[in-house]
Amino acid sequence: MNEKQIERCLVEGIKKQGGMCMKFVSPGTAGVPDRIIITATGKILFVELKTETGHLSKIQMYTIGEMKKRGADVRVIKGLDEVKMLLTEIGGTLI
Repeated sequence: MNEKQIERCLVEGIKKQGGMCMKFVSPGTAGVPDRIIITATGKILFVELKTETGHLSKIQMYTIGEMKKRGADVRVIKGLDEVKMLLTEIGGTLI
């Protein structure tokens, strides 16, 4: 399964739970996570999606580290199984 398919599963799963899963684009700031999730209960998470064998670039590691230092909930999710685990954690509903 490629990253785009994994991302689609995450977006659909969050929407089914009543949340929002927005594409995160930050002009001028490289390495930001792929998505911002706002759950149905108002929790905010940033998610970087990868395939099962994918890895973070150096700039992604740096940017995610800086976000976490400031208290942001940033997750690196690899593959469909980890998407399912995140959906269960967030709302108890699978895709």
